[in-house]
Amino acid sequence: MPRALMTDLYELNMAASYLRRDMREPATFSLFVRRLPPERGFLVAAGVEQCLEFLEGFSFEPEDLEYLRAELGYEEDTLAAFRELRFDGDVWAVPEGRIVHANEPLLEVTASLPVAQLVETYLLNQVTFQTTIASKAARCRLASGGKDLVDFSFRRTQGTEAAMAVARVTGIVGFAATSNVEAARRHGLRATGTMAHSYVEAFPGEAEAFRAFALDFPDRAVFLVDTYDTANGVRTAIEVIRDLELDDRLGIRIDSGDLDALARQSRAMLDEAGLPSVRIVASGGLDEHDVDRLVRAEAPIDAFGVGTKMGVSADAPYLDSVYKLVSYADRPVLKLSAGKSTAPGAKQVFRGDDGDVIGLREEPTLAGTEPLLVPVVRGGKRVGDHSAVADARARFEADLGRLPEPARRLTTPEPFRVPFSDALERLTAAARANALQRSGAQP
Repeated sequence: MPRALMTDLYELNMAASYLRRDMREPATFSLFVRRLPPERGFLVAAGVEQCLEFLEGFSFEPEDLEYLRAELGYEEDTLAAFRELRFDGDVWAVPEGRIVHANEPLLEVTASLPVAQLVETYLLNQVTFQTTIASKAARCRLASGGKDLVDFSFRRTQGTEAAMAVARVTGIVGFAATSNVEAARRHGLRATGTMAHSYVEAFPGEAEAFRAFALDFPDRAVFLVDTYDTANGVRTAIEVIRDLELDDRLGIRIDSGDLDALARQSRAMLDEAGLPSVRIVASGGLDEHDVDRLVRAEAPIDAFGVGTKMGVSADAPYLDSVYKLVSYADRPVLKLSAGKSTAPGAKQVFRGDDGDVIGLREEPTLAGTEPLLVPVVRGGKRVGDHSAVADARARFEADLGRLPEPARRLTTPEPFRVPFSDALERLTAAARANALQRSGAQP
């Protein structure tokens, strides 16, 4: 379970300073993405579940406090204050799987100022990474044209924790399966796998390898046919299927070369052999653009294994995400830095047929819209059940069906520019004037 020291040092310094001055009034922080990467027309909210688990267990353990005393020189009164801290605030969040846009809060935290400050780093880490990957995987889903997608990313993700998150979010956006067995067990996903080239190379020949594998796994054999020569590998797979009188609901996998041409050649050979139900799986460094090209060309590929480029979101490996104070002690606050200004107040996103509007949480729901953020923690206690992958997937499917074509495009997408409500515009103008006056700056 992650603990309170999973944070940046400056968070601890600020929290210590607040505590010395008894600055414990409620503070609201808003977590959002300022702007989207160039090739993103939308984002998919993810990572909230891990954030809630962290908040539920937030505390400083004795060994944490000893480290802060011995290595970082924190004073005893500060350590005593840290010892008592727990997360007892409120959280509003966009449910996982929902499609979101730039500047829309994905999550808002209201808690005593020191605690709300201390949880910043972990929340940003989880929401940023998982939303990044979910959004990349969603683009693969758009490209697939309804063909099955399988998460092959485990060996290339940047750490095992990342691999678990990737498998989960690919399930949210509609991937059919994952190669990650532990993730499948933990999150109720379907595990799938074929064989590696090393398996084929370990036998005297392809026939012996395919025969052994089919005997061991007759109901789920997928033969990797490109170790030596793809056409010959397909012929060998056909011979093994016939010799062993296997059910033809099996598959072959092509992992290299001209996937379009090889898939057409393989399909023709399988059909001629009377094996029309044997599926063709393609893999090998694929991303959404590769999948899109193959689908548009009507290559006879039934499923795509997508790994490295999806698992690290290779073209856009990060988001311009921030966690900003928007209210403290009932005073709306904002930042006026050039290119990094923020809007004050706890917020809500109102979604309707004509798009989204960012407003104030206290506003009545705008006519014809639904509020996007929902309470997930009240008084430090989780509201509702844990977020299941199946529920998040249903939310994603519903939102994806309503997403306009310009935002869905894989190249030159047009993201939404979400306006503020009139009430939020007025509050922003008033808070700006107040901030300039308090700072002594000229308006």
